Amino acid sequence: MAEVKLLGVSLSPFSRRVEWALKIKGVEYEFIEEDLQNKSPLLLQSNPVHQKIPVLIHNGKPISESMIILEYIDETFEGPSILPKDPYDRALARFWANFLDVKCITTIGKALFGKGEESDKAKEESSELLKILDNELKDKKFFVGDNFGFADIAANLMAFWLGILEEASGVILVTSEKFPNFCAWKDEYINCSQVKEYLPSRDVLLAHFQTRFQTAAAPK
Repeated sequence: MAEVKLLGVSLSPFSRRVEWALKIKGVEYEFIEEDLQNKSPLLLQSNPVHQKIPVLIHNGKPISESMIILEYIDETFEGPSILPKDPYDRALARFWANFLDVKCITTIGKALFGKGEESDKAKEESSELLKILDNELKDKKFFVGDNFGFADIAANLMAFWLGILEEASGVILVTSEKFPNFCAWKDEYINCSQVKEYLPSRDVLLAHFQTRFQTAAAPK
């Protein structure tokens, strides 16, 4: 029986964050694919509060929420550090991870998946958030220092999933004219050797989200 299990969805950026952290640390684990339309008893038992993926189960004990899981993995297992060693850099990494995970993803989700006024307002807010990121990423390879780490793992949706969501929905939030630094960072990120091998198939993701948007738009 595997000591470490990950309950997740292979196409989810949140599950992928945890997989990256486990791979960085060299931890062997069992991935258990969840059907979110028919959640397993193990998922419901392991995360009774939110009933969401991902959930890491280590020695029979469950840990929920992807960014909390990343910190747990970093503190628990030997291997390369995910959070910087320097306290100031560690604080910076946590700040940008929180900004990406809470502010950016929530707002962009409303812009892409919302309707009417909610979507229009979120598009305006998304543009302001992207300006902040564009300014921060000027002449930077990663969010903190020279090494891929905590904040960069949190940025996976913005770097890879966002472009696919734009194509699937027909809603374009990012252009190289408006956000040149962000786009340059995104291209560098996707082609980084530490990232490329862990990304899901773009074609599979695109087909998945096209179906989701078509289903949402179909007359009820």
